[in-house]
Amino acid sequence: MFPRKLIPVSLALAGLIAVAAHGQDDDQRSHDRSWRNEGRTATPIKHLVVIYGENVSFDHYFATYPVATNPSGEPAFNAAAGTPTPNGLSGALLTANPNDTNAANGAGAANPFRLDRTQAATADQNHAYTAEQQAYDNGAADLFPKYTGRGTSGGAGAFGTTGQVMGYYDGNTVTGLWNYAQNFAMSDNAYTSTYGPSTPGALEVVSGQTNGMQVVLTTKKPSVAGSYYVNDGQGGFTMINDVDPGYDTCSSTTDQALMTSKNIGDLLNDKDISWGGFMGGFDLTKTNSNGTTGCKRSTYSSVVGSTTGDYIPHHNWFQYFASTANPQHQRPNSTAAIGHTREKDHRTIDPANHQYDTDDFFTAVKAGNFPAVSFLKAPAYQDGHAGYSDPLDEQAFVTKVVNFLEQQPDWRHTAVIVAWDDSDGWYDHQYTTPTSASYDSVADQLNGAGICGTGKAREGVLGKPVNGRCGPGTRLPFLVISPWAKQNYVDHTLLTQASVVRFIEDNWLEGERLGGGSFDARSGSIMDMFDFRGGGRNPVIYLDPTTGEQVATPPSI
Repeated sequence: MFPRKLIPVSLALAGLIAVAAHGQDDDQRSHDRSWRNEGRTATPIKHLVVIYGENVSFDHYFATYPVATNPSGEPAFNAAAGTPTPNGLSGALLTANPNDTNAANGAGAANPFRLDRTQAATADQNHAYTAEQQAYDNGAADLFPKYTGRGTSGGAGAFGTTGQVMGYYDGNTVTGLWNYAQNFAMSDNAYTSTYGPSTPGALEVVSGQTNGMQVVLTTKKPSVAGSYYVNDGQGGFTMINDVDPGYDTCSSTTDQALMTSKNIGDLLNDKDISWGGFMGGFDLTKTNSNGTTGCKRSTYSSVVGSTTGDYIPHHNWFQYFASTANPQHQRPNSTAAIGHTREKDHRTIDPANHQYDTDDFFTAVKAGNFPAVSFLKAPAYQDGHAGYSDPLDEQAFVTKVVNFLEQQPDWRHTAVIVAWDDSDGWYDHQYTTPTSASYDSVADQLNGAGICGTGKAREGVLGKPVNGRCGPGTRLPFLVISPWAKQNYVDHTLLTQASVVRFIEDNWLEGERLGGGSFDARSGSIMDMFDFRGGGRNPVIYLDPTTGEQVATPPSI
């Protein structure tokens, strides 16, 4: 097991955001029990909670927003007057889509089609770094069935072919997310920082970086078809696909990797600001109701009709970094220690090292120990990943978290970001030209053989241009739920997963950046999704976890 140590950071002060939150009245502070001396913030947001879901494209969840079909027997969604229409699907994109007219898609050629609640359980689509590039076909976005499409066995029509990749849900299935979008703020221009699946997406949202990968165990060679890493062209490696974190006791015994770059936890530790990564199934001492425990903890989903393990190592953001990992899943010394590097005596290092179970998040907040920054990943059956999870189980987790937080004394100074790690390969019509190019002869295929993007490749951890970082990649949903969010608002700022890192840096760290080629320095800001001058007055919106519809009183947690 590698030693834990804090990576030193150099302080680079950037200009403070103009709207400051320092002037809160003393009497208001007395009502906010979790306001610790954790430094000043540039906005009224004192607590950020990032709910990080799995494998959803923007069109897959919001293609026809805010217009739902509203068939009998399904939860209804009726948009409020004046609800803005995002960049979704309409006109010829629905009736003469290039994925239907391109003969190269074979029997899977299909137009986008609506999936109802009975089709919540679907096949997992192909969402590899190369396959996603090939689906976008030099910006034509017309080869999704051929390269990323998979069908559900026994399904009828397009649902049973590779054309399933063209399916989308509306407000009668992802009702909760549509209600959050209607009452708070959403983006229709947010992307993965690079092409590729879950692990690169997990790294981008906490570090803005996939270069600087170290091999711990491997059966793969770099820069060959199907590998999870490529030669970066500077003597190192860039991660492009999924691999388990090194030394995690639950990781694969054949393929593991670590990262050498910094992550946002390092910067927060340097300023003694509380934070945590809260992963479903991380507590190996707990026994589920079905008798499973340890790394084999599992939960049955009646929607999917199968059981899946609660903890998936290759989704765990902070386990890839020696400074923030907890490879043996050690438990925190106390509830009061959650979110902190050291105990109250300032000497004892807490063994959990900021890595916890999602259950620990609820326990800590209930006890008045609400970390400044929290990253949450649902137990796998609720993370939304097609193949073993689904939008209905995902909705139950998201609404549980938001309903819970809205009842807390600190809700007035809280923001929840709901974001996703990758698109799963699901069709999304909006292509964006890469601003970070890559030229790996095997992995890069967007604009031709060995080409993804144009111009010079972006720098990696050593400050030199590296391959394997082609992006922005695929478009994802992105929501901000907060008393301070703009209400019923669609933001068009170009965002990436690293925009989450940037917000934390701008709010708590006076604009300090990670450096080492992190995308945080180039990512778009989410500040336009907030109203910090006249906001802070959004009413709480409680949603039913099963239907996603608004209810008058919060469901029990």
